[in-house]
Amino acid sequence: MCALPQRRQTWHLSPGQVLLLYYGLAILLGGALLYLPLASNGQPLSFLDAVFTATSAQCVTGLVVVDTGSRLSWFGQGVVLLLIQTGGLGITTFSVYLLSYLGGGMSLRGRQQIEQTLLPQPYASVQELISKIFLLTIAIEGIGAALLAIRLVPQLGLAQGLWSALFHSVSAFCNAGFSLFSDSMVGFQADPLVNLTIMGLIISGGLGFLVLQELLGMTRKREHVRRRLSLHSRLVLMTSLVLTLGGALLLALLEFPGELHKMSAGNGFWMVLFQSVTARTAGFNSIDLNLLEVPSLVLIMFLMFIGASPGSCGGGIKTTSFALLFAIIHSRLKGDRHTNIFRRTVPEELTTRALTLVLLSVVACGVAIFLLLAVQVHGLPAAESRNALLDYTFEAVSAFATVGLSLGVTAKLVPLGKLIVIVMMFIGRVGILTLAFAIIRRSGGREVRYAEEQVMIG
Repeated sequence: MCALPQRRQTWHLSPGQVLLLYYGLAILLGGALLYLPLASNGQPLSFLDAVFTATSAQCVTGLVVVDTGSRLSWFGQGVVLLLIQTGGLGITTFSVYLLSYLGGGMSLRGRQQIEQTLLPQPYASVQELISKIFLLTIAIEGIGAALLAIRLVPQLGLAQGLWSALFHSVSAFCNAGFSLFSDSMVGFQADPLVNLTIMGLIISGGLGFLVLQELLGMTRKREHVRRRLSLHSRLVLMTSLVLTLGGALLLALLEFPGELHKMSAGNGFWMVLFQSVTARTAGFNSIDLNLLEVPSLVLIMFLMFIGASPGSCGGGIKTTSFALLFAIIHSRLKGDRHTNIFRRTVPEELTTRALTLVLLSVVACGVAIFLLLAVQVHGLPAAESRNALLDYTFEAVSAFATVGLSLGVTAKLVPLGKLIVIVMMFIGRVGILTLAFAIIRRSGGREVRYAEEQVMIG
């Protein structure tokens, strides 16, 4: 009879704390499993490398300090795959279910925070949402694995080919970027089937489940019912299309005198399109990034920082925050007090939250870059330090945006550098959501307004 009150007291946590606990425990458990000799081929992983790999998998990042395909055994690869799946779906399924399950001891305000952060529009039942997400995920990943198996089974054999197809399908849909090939997707640079399948999985996982659900609903014909996409879905689709096509076009222009000049037209087309898609938090690469020009790498960092869309497997500041940022600037420069998009007015609370999240994301990346440079290149000759600036800036942004692309410095990280990247991957996966909870919670307090006074800006 006393069990129920005790459970409510034990689980009297804020939504943000529950999410942190969920991801933290999953990382520790995954790190412990990868630390076992059974998880490695040959020398077992050090505990720090095991935790780093578990964090990268659970946070669907893809940064690796050891080669996944050769260094990890089938058991180790299975642990990584399970972490990718639970991590990619964690925000929109496991976390929703856990928070719903604990809802009996949660305030009405806490449940409202969950709905506002995880669900851009009201949904009839959380359980119904979770079941649809699971079914949609299994269907998409199954189709992706079947398509990849057409190419991989003849090359690798039945067992290894099917396993590799499943692994890459899950990794692509969850926007993780883990690959069993040491050169990622470079070996399939000109393969239309592999390129289209991986890009389709990345885009599907990066749009968000509610957007996919709306798109599927548009295909169902019902008489006397006029279907219209929500503002959220329209904003996600428009921003994603502009970033993908614009990124590919800019990358082609920047690399035309360089790497594209050395490729055939077909190879160049697939390369720029694939890199534009994968830079949005997926982490696969079909070309050695060190061969690209510096402006191209800066462009990729920009795409990584924006990332995928809310309610998806990807990270970054999200496409909607990026679109809102431009809408806010446009409205304020015109002198409008309200932010309007597609003949809809965005609530002031939402625009404030978007601005705060973007600003704090910039600050977090800046601090991480400074710390990485301090521990990795401090004391080196000036020429080497300056050359390393781009490498570690790229690494920090990739970790925060949970992308996984790297210029080859991940394996060179010292223990303290690995800890910094681990923290950034963790923040990138759960920090923005937790931050949103904190902002909403504090805004409910008693506001104090003092006399106004002007300051100079600009």
